Amino acid sequence: MEFDTLKTAFAEQELFEGKSWRMSPEAWRLTHEMVAALEEIGQASLEFYQALEALYLRSAEGRKLLRNKELYAPWVADYLDRGKPPALVEICRSKANKGKLPPVIRPDLLVTQDGFSLTELDSVPGGIGLTAYLNLLYQGSAGESSDILGARAAIEEAFYRAVAGEAAEKKNPVIALAVSEESATYKPEMDWLAERLQRRGYRVYSLWVQDIFPLGGAVYFDIAGSPEKIDVVYRFFELFDLPNLPAVEFIVEAVENGEVALTPPLRPFLEEKLGMALFHHHLLGEFWRENVSRRSLRVLEKLIPKTWVVDPAPLPPGAVIDGPLSQGQQLHDWMDLAEASQKERSLVLKISGFHETAWGSRSVVIGNDLSREDWRSALQEAVQMAHTHPHVLQEFRKSVRLKHPLYGDDGQVYEASGRLRLNPYFFASGETVSLGGVLATFCPPDKKIIHGMEDAALLPSRVTSG
Repeated sequence: MEFDTLKTAFAEQELFEGKSWRMSPEAWRLTHEMVAALEEIGQASLEFYQALEALYLRSAEGRKLLRNKELYAPWVADYLDRGKPPALVEICRSKANKGKLPPVIRPDLLVTQDGFSLTELDSVPGGIGLTAYLNLLYQGSAGESSDILGARAAIEEAFYRAVAGEAAEKKNPVIALAVSEESATYKPEMDWLAERLQRRGYRVYSLWVQDIFPLGGAVYFDIAGSPEKIDVVYRFFELFDLPNLPAVEFIVEAVENGEVALTPPLRPFLEEKLGMALFHHHLLGEFWRENVSRRSLRVLEKLIPKTWVVDPAPLPPGAVIDGPLSQGQQLHDWMDLAEASQKERSLVLKISGFHETAWGSRSVVIGNDLSREDWRSALQEAVQMAHTHPHVLQEFRKSVRLKHPLYGDDGQVYEASGRLRLNPYFFASGETVSLGGVLATFCPPDKKIIHGMEDAALLPSRVTSG
């Protein structure tokens, strides 16, 4: 891919508002074995969501977790509901929402010495339009031996079918991609995605949430001076932001009236990193074995780093916390970790969800990157917020250094060293998922937290035989 071609393409088509990144002459290379592993991760992610729903609802309703054993866990729903408005919890548990899962699932995967490692499972992911655009851009210059993952099948088509499936009775439903001001960075890619789908004859529109208004129990938006009824709202806004989005109240009312479908559903437990801690909780092992297939369970056990909920609930004398060690000793209090050695602080601390800092790596701190004083301060904040905004602590898995050609500012190609995050986009349909494309984020080697920063490269992925 020529430097000038890339510069021109990105100058003519903005995908992220005010964002820029490094460019590369090549898509990221994935072997067939790696793609097969990603497809297994997609299926395992879907089963994880399905099991998490069962776990949450059984806990909330006071039912036993296992078929043939008296195991109850009311504390699971307590964890997952902390800090949520009662009205949102009621919607989350409603019969109308039972079985409702996100149509798009995007794991955030680091490439480590031992394979892929999950940092987050995103059910309202950005980057769909960007990945589709990059697929098309690089596919146009790829050689015969290359296959840009998702380009031939068209990721935008897969996205449409997953979202349109929410209005199965409609032949060509009106779909609103509703973006909030909080998520304004992603509006350009939603605009591009809507335009691409309109060219295919689909009635898909990129809107600000406030452009949606109620009329006769349904929701509409204005098009060419006339109201157009919406059949599906694809929400691209965070649940913590609901108080700033009065139009959502009209959308929820229209959902209750059967006039519109809303996806991803308003189910905050699906957006909590705390789910990874529940997967590893020693009291819930039998539940996961009973509710996830053996194959997917093996994938998840390897994929999800050891994770704990930072819960400062007082313990009886002599009891210890199921958590990491500090000074070689088990914890009696989470603040005991303030004295952990630098090696023992190879841990990631982050807010679980439902907070303005819970997305985009805003709340993430890595223990051994901080001074002892800053680490203590971060722990203290997590403990203080535990009853409204739980934090999780996770073992830090270091990504390996890899190499890939990049363009310098002068347009010359150089072999760069860096660390990689892969974002595969999976589209759910019933009991299966399909892989639509993979976005690769290639960061400088000194970056432990990998995201779409200015000095990173954002690339599509291609399948190679090598």
